[in-house]
Amino acid sequence: MSLLGPLAAASAVAWAYLLVGHGGFWLTSARLPAGPPEPTRWPSVGVVVPARDEAAVLVETLPTLLTQRYPGELAVWLVDDDSSDGTAELAGTLADHACGRASLTVLAASPPPPGWTGKLNAVQHGVEAASAAGVELLLFTDADIAHHPASVRRLVAAALVDNRDLVSLMALLRTQTGWERIVVPAFVYFFAQLYPFPRVARHGGRTAAAAGGCVLLRRSALEHAGGLTSIRGELIDDVALGRLLKRCGARIWLGFTGDPPEVRSVRPYPRLAGLWNMVTRTAYTQLRHSPVLLVGTLASLGLLYVVPPVTGLIGLATRSPVPAAAGLGAWATMALTQTPVLRLYGLSPLRGFTLPAVATLYAAMTMDSARRHAMGHGGAWKGRLPTAGCTRSAGSPRW
Repeated sequence: MSLLGPLAAASAVAWAYLLVGHGGFWLTSARLPAGPPEPTRWPSVGVVVPARDEAAVLVETLPTLLTQRYPGELAVWLVDDDSSDGTAELAGTLADHACGRASLTVLAASPPPPGWTGKLNAVQHGVEAASAAGVELLLFTDADIAHHPASVRRLVAAALVDNRDLVSLMALLRTQTGWERIVVPAFVYFFAQLYPFPRVARHGGRTAAAAGGCVLLRRSALEHAGGLTSIRGELIDDVALGRLLKRCGARIWLGFTGDPPEVRSVRPYPRLAGLWNMVTRTAYTQLRHSPVLLVGTLASLGLLYVVPPVTGLIGLATRSPVPAAAGLGAWATMALTQTPVLRLYGLSPLRGFTLPAVATLYAAMTMDSARRHAMGHGGAWKGRLPTAGCTRSAGSPRW
């Protein structure tokens, strides 16, 4: 019982720092400008969509790219990564029925060479084709991402007006099922806590990241940084891409999607198993496969998310003012900081008080990720294990 006060106080101090000193990570005000000045000339854009067994979602997403209201030249390259569900054939059919200005080219990716992830190998095929066509800007977007009709126009205008080499949007994820409403807002919240968006946008700062569902970048900046070859083995490629460009002096920006959303994911996760696999695929990779970092992460989760309600409630029950005030104050601060993300998803701010339970669930996912790595199953996705050398990364699981 003598530890209750110090633990509660330590947690309260940590939350006070996170609230006021951690780059405003909990705010969702990083959005594309509402009406940026438009350029006199719109640069050409090449959209690269890697797709592996994505027929179920392409019907809803690919037409939103082909019918973009973009004033400049817009071309889409969908790279079929050895799909077995007719992804390539469906893409061609959808293009035939679309009434947009954008062209579509369907490519077949060769098997990933040693050291390449499947996704980055597929994206590289698209980059090579877009580069051969001479496009000025590249837009990397996932096959499950649906775009607002003006999303490309707004992304390009924002990049040009602020002279950014990379502009990325965190897509609005689905929250239609019970498990999605529990896990998804916490996923977005934890991602922003790891990579505060205002710090990502700070030129010369160390924090760098991107959200793989929507990344617009200058082709010249990617080439200057060494191209995708430089990050070919990264399992969490979006953060690696942001880091690569920022290290080379690029100006990058990461923000939340607006209202209505410029980009949204249509991929369903009706059961916990799908969300569990999404997180466990890369959670231990994010910790660089380090048992020391694993223990430290679990301890940090405990201090930040478990200690506040436990010490606060015990302090109330035992009429101990210090643990009660510090623990309940930290718990309330925790809930307060998740409120903007919950509102972004149209959910009640009261859900923030359940964050300790959700964080405990994430801790279990992280431990399971370490277990899978020890058993040789780490990084498996859609039936494919990463090739040799695909072990480095830190960031958000997107493939």
